[in-house]
Amino acid sequence: MRAPALYSAAGAMLLTTLSAAPAGSTGAAPGMDERHGTTVAVARARAAGLTFGSCPKEHKLPDHVKCGTVSVPLDYAHPDGKQIKLTVSRVQATHKDPHNSKRRVPSQGALVYNPGGPGASSLHFPLIGVLPAWKRLAGAYDLVGYAPRGVRPSAPLSCENPKQLAKKPSHAPTHPSESYKKERIARAKAYARGCAQRTGSALRHYNSLNNARDLDVLRAALGQEKLTFMGASYGTYFGAVYATLFPSHVRRMVFDSAVNPDPAQVWYRNNLAQSAAFEGRWEDFREWVAKHHGVYGLGDTSEEVQRNYEKARARLAVKPAGGKVGTGQLQEAFLQTGYYDDYWPARAQALSAYLKGDAKPLVELAAPVTEAAGEDENSSAVYTAVECNDAPWPTDWAVWDRDNTRLARVAPFETWDNVWMNLPCAYWPAPRQEPIDVRTGPGEVPPILILAAERDAATPYEGALEMHRRLAGSVLVTERDAGTHGIAYGPNACVNGHLDAYLLEGRLPARRAACEGHPEPKPERPGDPQAKKLSKQTDTKPGGRPQDAAAARPAH
Repeated sequence: MRAPALYSAAGAMLLTTLSAAPAGSTGAAPGMDERHGTTVAVARARAAGLTFGSCPKEHKLPDHVKCGTVSVPLDYAHPDGKQIKLTVSRVQATHKDPHNSKRRVPSQGALVYNPGGPGASSLHFPLIGVLPAWKRLAGAYDLVGYAPRGVRPSAPLSCENPKQLAKKPSHAPTHPSESYKKERIARAKAYARGCAQRTGSALRHYNSLNNARDLDVLRAALGQEKLTFMGASYGTYFGAVYATLFPSHVRRMVFDSAVNPDPAQVWYRNNLAQSAAFEGRWEDFREWVAKHHGVYGLGDTSEEVQRNYEKARARLAVKPAGGKVGTGQLQEAFLQTGYYDDYWPARAQALSAYLKGDAKPLVELAAPVTEAAGEDENSSAVYTAVECNDAPWPTDWAVWDRDNTRLARVAPFETWDNVWMNLPCAYWPAPRQEPIDVRTGPGEVPPILILAAERDAATPYEGALEMHRRLAGSVLVTERDAGTHGIAYGPNACVNGHLDAYLLEGRLPARRAACEGHPEPKPERPGDPQAKKLSKQTDTKPGGRPQDAAAARPAH
């Protein structure tokens, strides 16, 4: 396997010298009040249960999906105080075996899914059971999705008016000037103020510890003595927090594309590592495009493809495509190549067409979807609140500037965009927590199955190794020389076989297992139906895959 760009010895040395750990937090570690409050909330949820009925029309779910709500305390230290309602969706187990129509499959309870984010909803997850890869699970499990706290409609957070979001083409310089940095600092401060003004004192309660506590309340409301859970990306982190806080409540857990849970990494250093890993994955895309120069005409080397990408950036900086797509929109669209290689053909084709004078494919792919402004704003607010609340961040701009200037010299593709996304955390008005020390001892929890692709950029592979080290008895399945973010029930039959064996039968492979990577995508020429299908599938930064479950916010 070829090592990702910055995980060579030189790259590892760079990351270890980037910065000292951020300054200490102002928040307190979780104490007895929160433990007592969780016990109270769980007992109430168990007694009340969860009543399912028709889903509200705004969820746009078909009739066979049923919805309900579960109440959780805003502040677990005060369980009798303000409550918020989490919206939950479910499709009950079919009890059908897709390979044997005469066999009735016994129920294994509920399987709860979280696609990550922070800021992603899994309300559409129960629809996944109709897909062939998921039908065996759908026969045995009630498929359960939910909107975590802050994610609409579950007490939705907001930090700015969605109507005021920029609809004009945006600029995303790879090497920002000092004046541009000052502009982004001002915007980050304004965004942090907006979060506080719109949410008030409740803002501090949107964090990973409370997400884990909410998950235990949901377990009880569903009538489950033990939890079966699948989390992707950020969902692996608070799933691991759950296993640490409630080890006796775990039945089976799958962590797909694991976040590095080391407290020293959460979240500032994890974002540095992510920016570094994206450079390697961007290189993978360019090499694939170069292999197919005969189709796309973008150069037969990675360097030539990069020069053509920069040529497009230069043109868009002067004249946005269709009046809608500037360098910012281009960057956001091509960032997705780091998440999913099945996006590669559509993006290569759009870039090729644009440079040949046809901007339409690029506009269709990259132009902002104004109808999604409210959802996008909410997702961004939750992402920011959770990551800023979870851990200390550097509060001195000089630290951010130093670390990311160094990193951008070798990893320019995503570094500065990642800074602007997270910079409100430097000026965050709510108290910060110290991250929990995610860790389980021998025999404390049943074995947890961890899935990871070696070249995943959003959650670099080192995170899966660290998660595996910290969860005693866990098993790591690696997809070799592949970089898709989220590999559960994707195109790799080997990975899916391990999943089925674990979730349906409780069987696990050896402590470390490996699957050969899935084949690279085939190039597609203009007009190919598959290229059109994939051209509008986009995610925003750090979550999960936009399969039939709702599109998530990939960060972690």
